[in-house]
Amino acid sequence: MSMLKLYVLICGLVPGLVFSQAYPTKPVTMVIPFAAGGPTDTLGRNLALAWGRQLKQTVIVENLSSAGGIVAVARVAHASPDGYQLLLHHIGMSTAPALYRKLDFDPLTDFEYIGLVADVPMTLVARSNFPAANLKEFLTYIKANNTKVTLANAGVGAASHLCGLLFMSAIQTDFLTVPYKGTAPAMNDLLGGQVDFMCDQTTNTTGQIKAGKVKVYGVTTAKRIAALPDVPTLDEQGMKGFTVGVWHGAYAPKKTPPAVQERLVTTMQAALQDPDFIKILAQLGTEPVPQNQATPAALQSLLKSEIAKWAPVIKKAGVYAD
Repeated sequence: MSMLKLYVLICGLVPGLVFSQAYPTKPVTMVIPFAAGGPTDTLGRNLALAWGRQLKQTVIVENLSSAGGIVAVARVAHASPDGYQLLLHHIGMSTAPALYRKLDFDPLTDFEYIGLVADVPMTLVARSNFPAANLKEFLTYIKANNTKVTLANAGVGAASHLCGLLFMSAIQTDFLTVPYKGTAPAMNDLLGGQVDFMCDQTTNTTGQIKAGKVKVYGVTTAKRIAALPDVPTLDEQGMKGFTVGVWHGAYAPKKTPPAVQERLVTTMQAALQDPDFIKILAQLGTEPVPQNQATPAALQSLLKSEIAKWAPVIKKAGVYAD
């Protein structure tokens, strides 16, 4: 190899090496597609602290709320691919293609995958004075009064909306659904008795359940969860096979440099093992995913399978948004 060619090769490699070693040189923004105070925001803010410690740089949370989170997703999809704008999104990333007729992004082609973060259980909860002592009484009552009771959710595409769709399908009963602009206002109205029940993530409901501010009729996991050991699963109470979790994944814009991707993956994996992060998630009724799932390949595989899973469910329900 001539000296000229060697010089050109070295000049081409050095900038990338320097960039990867230096990254990040400024705060990193994690965009969350939902309002502050909601379950994904709670997870994201705690992840940002743990991830920032690993990156040795501040990770700023930016809430960009919209229906189904599509505005935030599009923002990151079209952001500069330099590792300074990331996305934390939940299962809604897989339902958006079926829910929306027009999207300004493609979940499968417009992102680099960092990895899964957590799979959060759901809980079926009702206002504190709801006239049912257990799941059997609850199902009997709501089926008999399906035109009167109200099912709250945090908006089209939100986890609570998706869980509600599955619940109605499972018991073959439709209810008047009340969409809100976020989980916080939905929960506030449930606490105030303005709506009757909802299905939402443990990161939003565990504190309310423990404080006795809402009635809980079950969790959506296959086994009981450590944070709510006295709450039976819906499956063990007769709703066989009704298990649903809200997985969350982290993404970067397409064409983010491989060296930066690698640093994001390794530091996020380390953040998921942070004792403080694990402790806080346990209090919220969940835990980080195992290390073999905190990978780009695992997130990509799950996203593909979930898109295929949810498309027929949403089509059958006839739920669409412009």
